[in-house]
Amino acid sequence: MYKIAISALGIIMLLGCANYKKMSRLEAKNFDKEGHRGCRGLMPENTIPAMLHALELGVTTLETDIVITKDKKLVLSHEPFFNHEISTKPDGTLVTEAEERSLNIYHMNYAEVRKFDVGMRPHPRFPAQQKMAAYKPLLSEMIDSVEHFCQLNHLPLAQYNIETKTQPATDDQYHPKPAEFVELLVAVIMEKKIMDRVTIQSFDPRTLQYLHEHYPSFKTALLVEDFDKKPFALQLKELGFIPTVYSPSEILITPLLVKQCKDAGIGLLPWTVNSIERIRELKKMGVTGVISDFPDLFAKL
Repeated sequence: MYKIAISALGIIMLLGCANYKKMSRLEAKNFDKEGHRGCRGLMPENTIPAMLHALELGVTTLETDIVITKDKKLVLSHEPFFNHEISTKPDGTLVTEAEERSLNIYHMNYAEVRKFDVGMRPHPRFPAQQKMAAYKPLLSEMIDSVEHFCQLNHLPLAQYNIETKTQPATDDQYHPKPAEFVELLVAVIMEKKIMDRVTIQSFDPRTLQYLHEHYPSFKTALLVEDFDKKPFALQLKELGFIPTVYSPSEILITPLLVKQCKDAGIGLLPWTVNSIERIRELKKMGVTGVISDFPDLFAKL
């Protein structure tokens, strides 16, 4: 396995320079300040108010997650169901942990999805989060709101980091297969004419592979769980191409990994970094940006 990893790393380094040129000037030269699900620590996650407040706080990039409804609408949501921590049913009762997975967004039309509230329920892990009536918006609606907000307030146009919420075990149960998912997502991005400001990220390499094969100009980010101990080079070998960004859990960041990404011309974007001390430490190590639930921390850098 070690020989395989070294061999793969050699290929990565040869291809790295070409890949680096594909990165936007922002990614290559500036520290990328990303608001996780907008600004989950401060506002209801994956809602339009969270995205706009993150922009007010000076984020470079809005990080979000996408699921798909029965009527093929793309919706901001971390889970393909209504998470009990944040969701209230249309009748005003709270979603329970026992029933949350039965509230499958892929089996609902968007008109039904929009009736659920995801902003009023106190969050057990984010006590500072503002409470307000909120719903899961369409991706297209969020983009329109963000673009208008940036123009109205003379802000730089936002970058978008969009995660495809897919995995093989739940194909055709909680989401369509990767090809259909990616095609639906790309259609919205192209309609809104923001292709050069979007990165598609995923833990599921299948969506990235499909995107790379059919839309090679799109930027991609390989997400990596904190328990994934595979060597960096082997992960990229299994992916089959060089992504724009490597995005692991922040606990996996080491000086060696920073060097490997730099040598390969790949951005290194750890998640989810929620203390100013750790953000400073990672920035000093040489990561190209961080994803944080608390983008108000970025003002302290």
